[in-house]
Amino acid sequence: MSTEKIVLFGPGPQFKGGIANYNTSLAKALDALGHEVHIVSWTQQYPAIIPRDFIDRSSKADQLAGTNIKITYITNYNNPATWAETVNFIANLQPSKVIFQWAIAIQGLPMGYIARGLKKHNIEVIFDLHLVVQKEASSIDKLFTKYGLSVANTYITHSYQTVEELKHAFPKMKVTVNETGIRAKDQSRTVIKLYHPIYDMFKPQADFDIATKKASLNLAPKVLLFFGFIRKYKGLHQVIESFAAVAKQRDDVSLLIVGESFWQTLDQNKWSTRIKKTLFNTAKSIFLNNTDNEQDYRPLELIEKYQLQNRVAVVNEFVPNEKVHEYFQIADAILLYYLNATPSGVESISYNFDLPVLATKVGHFPETIKHGYNGYLAEDRDIQSMANEMIHMLDQPIDRKNVTETAKHLSWENYAKAILNN
Repeated sequence: MSTEKIVLFGPGPQFKGGIANYNTSLAKALDALGHEVHIVSWTQQYPAIIPRDFIDRSSKADQLAGTNIKITYITNYNNPATWAETVNFIANLQPSKVIFQWAIAIQGLPMGYIARGLKKHNIEVIFDLHLVVQKEASSIDKLFTKYGLSVANTYITHSYQTVEELKHAFPKMKVTVNETGIRAKDQSRTVIKLYHPIYDMFKPQADFDIATKKASLNLAPKVLLFFGFIRKYKGLHQVIESFAAVAKQRDDVSLLIVGESFWQTLDQNKWSTRIKKTLFNTAKSIFLNNTDNEQDYRPLELIEKYQLQNRVAVVNEFVPNEKVHEYFQIADAILLYYLNATPSGVESISYNFDLPVLATKVGHFPETIKHGYNGYLAEDRDIQSMANEMIHMLDQPIDRKNVTETAKHLSWENYAKAILNN
């Protein structure tokens, strides 16, 4: 395989969240294969009116240490002049490929502009699709999606569900789907169906004192973990409600909730925050197809409602990368009782710790979780089914060797090689 120069466009490691972690991990995988890798990142990813802080101000470790990866923060969503600067900057690098991280339709305007500019320079434009259909349906999502994605030469998906979403969004587009990465020789677009690789930045620490950490959080011998940003689609309210049923039957298990409330990262008393919230809510009321306001989502209040204060431990904050391992090492299973799902970064992290997954039968989960082998699947929006699968896990624990075996097929190296398999 010849050496290539490759640009990854997406959030750099200064940002919070799974897409930043993903973009960084993919860059490191390509760098390890001997390619020249550049991350070209946003400086601001979203419209300025969104009332949230997206910068990771907690993690200290340099995620790119020991690599040859070069990173440039250049693209401001709110400044179209930087979009043109981004096109010129990448074009001057003369890469063979640019891989865009696509996870939200609202970014379709700048990403579509940049991708169109790069196509003029005979660069392969690849969109790595974390989803196609938004979790919140907006009246302008389809417009941004079509503008952003229509220009790509090649697509990557992490599930066959996303392949179908792409076909539905572009019914007239001829596509060739494979799992090898070999590009189509006709006029069709290649869709490489892969998977969500295992994050290499989160690993168990052999010297970590599990017993002391569990004691500090007042946890029972068995621990079920909910981890990640608290957002409605992730179904934390379902997790708490189903655990309440379990808590009535078992006293040997705790629920551990670890994650930042997505819309509570700014000082709510500042005038700037209030103005942003007002503008953002106005925009949502105009463009969203429903009146559901996720900023009003407060599932943690259910803990008191069900009198679970002594059975549930809560770490309601953003966890620095260096401390993520602590919560996965003390857990017996991860809870992904989502309302809807695209390939999950939390699921990926759990495999790195050989943790079984308890999930709902939504999205891609039936593709990745084999019931009774590497996890258990509950019925969608069925609280009793979710409680039953928690009990199932406690009574018949999954053999962690099965989870290890599952993870073997989800390496970053194999993922990167498929992308390069022209």
